Amino acid sequence: MTLGRAIATVGGFTLLSRVAGFLRDMVLSAVLGGGAIADAFFIAFKLPNFFRRLFAEGAFSAAFVPLFARELHEGGRDSAMLFARQAQAALLVVLVPFVLLLILGMPWVMTLLAPGITDAATFALAVDLGRLAFPYLLFISLVSLYGGVLNGIERFAHVAATPILLNLTMMAAVLGLTPYLPNGGYAAAVGVTLAGMVQWLWLVRACAKEKVLVGFIRPHWTPRVRRLVLLATPTAIGGGVQQISLMLDVVWASMLPAGAISALYYADRLAQLPLSVAGIAVGTALLPLLARQLRAGATAAAMANQNRAVEFGLLFALPAAVALWILAEPVIRLLFERGRFGPEETLRAAGALAAFSIGLPAFVLVKALAPGFFAREDTRTPLYVAIAAITANIVFNVVFLFATQLHHVGIALASSLSGWLNAGLLAAILLRRQHWQPDARLGARLVRIVLASAGMGIGLWAITRHDASGIAVIALCIAGVTAYGILGMLLGILRLDELKAAFRRPADTTTEANEAE
Repeated sequence: MTLGRAIATVGGFTLLSRVAGFLRDMVLSAVLGGGAIADAFFIAFKLPNFFRRLFAEGAFSAAFVPLFARELHEGGRDSAMLFARQAQAALLVVLVPFVLLLILGMPWVMTLLAPGITDAATFALAVDLGRLAFPYLLFISLVSLYGGVLNGIERFAHVAATPILLNLTMMAAVLGLTPYLPNGGYAAAVGVTLAGMVQWLWLVRACAKEKVLVGFIRPHWTPRVRRLVLLATPTAIGGGVQQISLMLDVVWASMLPAGAISALYYADRLAQLPLSVAGIAVGTALLPLLARQLRAGATAAAMANQNRAVEFGLLFALPAAVALWILAEPVIRLLFERGRFGPEETLRAAGALAAFSIGLPAFVLVKALAPGFFAREDTRTPLYVAIAAITANIVFNVVFLFATQLHHVGIALASSLSGWLNAGLLAAILLRRQHWQPDARLGARLVRIVLASAGMGIGLWAITRHDASGIAVIALCIAGVTAYGILGMLLGILRLDELKAAFRRPADTTTEANEAE
């Protein structure tokens, strides 16, 4: 499968997932609002997601996918599947007691996570919702393993579709269970765990269909498992440091007036749309491709694909950042202002969204650059870079919260600035090691992408001065996409022949690799 086709597959399903996610958040905002109940649920929802990035998409995936690709290349499918079963056994040995321990100790966890919640009823609600939602971690970690297996054999569609199931299941739970529970927060928390189970069963079925079902075996400390742990540990430490930083964001927000946590959540959800479509799709498609090419010695082809990944990512991220900055308030109003979510909540979330948009291109660059390390089985360097960026994030938060009047907007701005530091350090190290060299095409395209994004932004800004409400927001979004597309074609960013080539020509063949060399 070509890089372009893989990115399109993952990105297309991710876009559908984000649309479903917006529908889910519209339901949540109407049922939960932007006050204490919403804050309690979003804290509970964040908790398994903190550790999800530690056990699942973060440390585990970064280590598992290259090793699984190696086993496929050197030992064949049977050897690779034995390794997957061994990895699953090792993962469950750690996860099951960990999940049980945190469920039992949830009051102490919430005390550490949200010390600013002083209302006893809100705190008790957060504890209850945390206990209901935390088993999601077990299921989503298994989803990450099964997804790594499917991605390793270039079956991206089923994995990319799993977040859609999360959103649909949560919506069904909130709408169906709220009348029978004390409030909508309980229904949403139950929906989180149910969604994890549905996602896992979906991938079990997909693996069975592809004849790569990961069976359960007793855990064994084999050399391959030892290598997996050795590679995952630096990323886990880095992920742990990163999650501490994210937890501190919740701590900071809990000390602000009610509604700060939910404002950051709704803003982050909108910022995640272009990040998921561009950044996560690029990173997911790029890692197994780079791992195979580097294993075959095709370094020039790998470097070329890294350049195309950066180009693909910025092609979407830069205009999206400009649009979100300009349209933050009208978009928040259109999507969420209904039910218990009013104009005050809209203004809070819009400020955070504008701040998040500043870092959007950086977040996408990190997703495109990090596979350059992971594919070489180097998980230590991203760890050191993450520690530096997270330390800067903490410093920025302290400055913005205690030396300015930015409040929750300062938390979002700190994340954006530290994201740029992260991307800059990763790029500098890859360049210094000669593992990545931007080619002439990337440089020329980047200038044109900036010009097209600026032109689109000027047009949107001029129009929003007259009307930016209701149906006009949808028209603005369509106009912005159209303007960017036209400017892109005029400036030579979007060329039909190159798009066809990206989807038709194999990006991973020995012949092409040798020619590229």
